[in-house]
Amino acid sequence: MKITSVAAVLLKPWPWVLVKVRTDAGFTGIGEAYHGAGVHNIVIDPRLTERALIGQDPRNVDKLFRDMKNSMSASGFYQGAVMSAISGIETALWDIAGQAMNVPIWQLLGGSFRDQIRVYNDCNEGEDADDPASWVEKAKHVEARGFDALKFDIDPRPTQRDRYNRTIRNADVAFFIDVVTAIRESLHPDTDLAIDAHWRYAPADILKVAYAFEALDLLWLEDPIPPENVAALREVKTATRTPICTGENLYTRHGFRELVEHQAADIISPDLAKAGGLSEGRRIADLADTYYIPVAPHNICGPIGTIASCHACAAMPNFHVLEFHHLDNELWNSMTVERDLIQNGRINVPREAGLGVRLDESVVREATADEVGGFFD
Repeated sequence: MKITSVAAVLLKPWPWVLVKVRTDAGFTGIGEAYHGAGVHNIVIDPRLTERALIGQDPRNVDKLFRDMKNSMSASGFYQGAVMSAISGIETALWDIAGQAMNVPIWQLLGGSFRDQIRVYNDCNEGEDADDPASWVEKAKHVEARGFDALKFDIDPRPTQRDRYNRTIRNADVAFFIDVVTAIRESLHPDTDLAIDAHWRYAPADILKVAYAFEALDLLWLEDPIPPENVAALREVKTATRTPICTGENLYTRHGFRELVEHQAADIISPDLAKAGGLSEGRRIADLADTYYIPVAPHNICGPIGTIASCHACAAMPNFHVLEFHHLDNELWNSMTVERDLIQNGRINVPREAGLGVRLDESVVREATADEVGGFFD
């Protein structure tokens, strides 16, 4: 079996990037790459297609992953848009391998530890960002939809804060505490609540918030400080009992090495659609597992990337919970032939060969902003 073509499509209004790899044996693999400027064009870059993929056996997934990295070695293969493109292609290769061997992808990643993948819904504040009751209303609405894990953001309110010095005004500290406390008290005790700070704050300031959160038994406080300083993050992690989560902007297991070895986070959150794909996701999880660190993958993908992540999550012994952003998004819900993929905050681990879901090509075509490489040929 040999790869004959690679194609991609950029969707709208959500800029999801889908990848399609075709073979001379009739198998076609589908993947999703993390969105970003030019990612869909990188997917069909001749340095990837002609140097590493065309004419090769798609079942040699790990070999082709390394070949793709090597072929782009002068273009920052280890991170950014290039690694996002490689990640999407890698997933499509696994889809082909699973179809060819008539097994789901998770079987090829070592087997499954679970039959369902728990997902958490990333929420917004509701109708009125300045009213804690609006946040509570949104939380209770999502919980009533069957989710027993939720996340809210505590981004800075720009009219009340200098956005460059990473400090938090006392009024904002009090507001964050009031809002998160109100949400926590409104939810069932077994419903988990995570809070995302989006790398906005200085250690001393975010710790004022983290200390107040310690009594709330949060699932985690995510990205409390800028991501580039592992030593500073470790200081935050060791200073508070509130669990700290980070990792969505790191690439490959090498990018996670320092974070994990210094035990600078309680939970790590690789994004498999840009961190290297499914095999690399499993390697990152294995690295974390040597320090007993759970993995809660970041995920803002459409259904293809989400289901792909489910295969990797099924094969991770230390999987915790998977992110989901698109509640009531009709495009997310209709892009695959299989509907209603999330039931009561869970996704059933696919049992069909390969990825286990099929694109509804008519829906994808309607949502296409740009097509390259003959995606619909």
